[in-house]
Amino acid sequence: MRPIDLWRYEVRRAGWAALLTPPVATAALVLISLFDSSPTADRNLVAALEMALPLATGIGAASLVGRDPAAELQLTMPTAYRSTLLRRLVVTLGWAALLAVLVVGILVATDSWPQSRGIASGQLVWLAPTLCLGGLGFLAGAAFRSPAAAGGLISTVWIVQQVFSGLVQDNYWTRLLYLFATTRGAVPDDWTANRLTLMATALAFGAVGWLVLGRAERLLRGEAE
Repeated sequence: MRPIDLWRYEVRRAGWAALLTPPVATAALVLISLFDSSPTADRNLVAALEMALPLATGIGAASLVGRDPAAELQLTMPTAYRSTLLRRLVVTLGWAALLAVLVVGILVATDSWPQSRGIASGQLVWLAPTLCLGGLGFLAGAAFRSPAAAGGLISTVWIVQQVFSGLVQDNYWTRLLYLFATTRGAVPDDWTANRLTLMATALAFGAVGWLVLGRAERLLRGEAE
């Protein structure tokens, strides 16, 4: 199979949850911002990049494991099944990144991008939380083998950080793991450390998920259930 055909197939197999949720969430918030004439409309659009897109991406990543009707056949193929799932995670994250870049382009073209964030470093506004929740979704899907349970965990983490943002930011170490440091962060000096910590955490989540998916008996037991 040619590489282009392989990636086209993986796009189809990623599923609607991974491909449709990010654009729907992004489009809805863009429309809301367009009809919002208040001075905070641009800030709300930046907040959408940091809040809505990562949530949608995390739920999409959580849906990747457990979608194949016959995982035992996948496990007999020369290519490891976890490599196939990793490609689908790349598709999910890449699709979200494309949408984010389009929104950023709109903000820059309309001179609405926050002056406090440069164009290059400012991409960490959406990239860090998106990678973090995407990695957590991938790990949760591998551990639970249930898109519903894994998606529920992503939603719970997102809601807890929204509701208890004050408690999370009271401690330096939990503040480093706060997803919404750009729009709701209380300590601007910690922003860069926060973004780098989220990205490092995303790599750790992905690595553990990769190891969990290497245990074929877990996937086969999941099929039996």
